[in-house]
Amino acid sequence: MLVRDAMSTMVLTIGPAHTLRQAARLMSARRVGAAIVLDPDTSGVGILTERDILNSVGLGQDPDQETVSKHTTTDVVFAAPAWTLIEAAEAMTHGGFRHLIVLDDHGPVGVVSVRDIIRCWAPARREAAMAG
Repeated sequence: MLVRDAMSTMVLTIGPAHTLRQAARLMSARRVGAAIVLDPDTSGVGILTERDILNSVGLGQDPDQETVSKHTTTDVVFAAPAWTLIEAAEAMTHGGFRHLIVLDDHGPVGVVSVRDIIRCWAPARREAAMAG
């Protein structure tokens, strides 16, 4: 199975000037654990995850004052839609993260998470067990 089969294509995109509280509200409303951060000034693509927000709050920072730009991961590992789920899982394991932005030739097309991969693999394991 490929990343394109598992990824979420309805992604949340935010800007670097959003506050962490605004980002958290948007992520909560969409029920997603990560947002793609597009910075029009740098043409860069980054990611903000629930863990980034949690770490900031845990440090006592004010989510109404902290901007997304200060907490965005810009050194991002991207996946291609044609990657296998094994390749995506290996990249996540190696990098110690749970989300990959999926890029094609035109930019971000989705996000694949550990949860997305598990959703795909769980039925395949059940089917294999029933057939065996």
